[in-house]
Amino acid sequence: MLRFFSKFKYLAITLFILSAIIITLFYNALKPREILPIYQPSMVKTELVDSTIQYVKKYHTIADFKLINQNGDTITQEDYKDKIYIADFFFTTCPSICPIMTDNMADIQKEIMPYQDVMLLSHSVTPEIDSVPQLKKYAREKGVNDKKWNLVTGDKKQIYELARKSYLAVLDDGDGGPYDMIHTENFILVDKKRRIRGFYDGTNKEDMEKLLHDVKVLKSE
Repeated sequence: MLRFFSKFKYLAITLFILSAIIITLFYNALKPREILPIYQPSMVKTELVDSTIQYVKKYHTIADFKLINQNGDTITQEDYKDKIYIADFFFTTCPSICPIMTDNMADIQKEIMPYQDVMLLSHSVTPEIDSVPQLKKYAREKGVNDKKWNLVTGDKKQIYELARKSYLAVLDDGDGGPYDMIHTENFILVDKKRRIRGFYDGTNKEDMEKLLHDVKVLKSE
């Protein structure tokens, strides 16, 4: 009897391994594929969205832009063509949430370094203060990699309209000039078709883990 079982031991082990592989393949094939939502203006808090587009329910994408980065280079949508990217709004003299957000974005930069198709984009909400030299100084302090991460300044009206009509992520000051704005802690995940696929609290570590997970989900689409 022992000889009989010894004879078929390796066959049994082989069949067990094959069965495990087949079950795993079937499970992966039948498991629902994770898909991120595509955010439209109508899905976002109204205070973050310009009144002209609050009721838009489809086809929302990030508008064309032309801004200047920390190196004095012109940055447009073409620099982000066929890229997944994470955007936010900040200013270099912010004493509250900006340092936390920037540190978290720097951590994300480290994680996405192997990914050729993932980048970062940070917009100054005080472009009159955040000149190119000021952005360069800030970039050096925060460990910004120029190939991965652009800190941009430029025309205040354009940045305001991008914030409220494209990224849906900035509050209207409502107290000063026509383009005064209050940035939020939001990080915005944008896909290769320039659609918003997620919002994340840039001061929250758990949200940063979720963001990195969602980047991988987009890469697999």
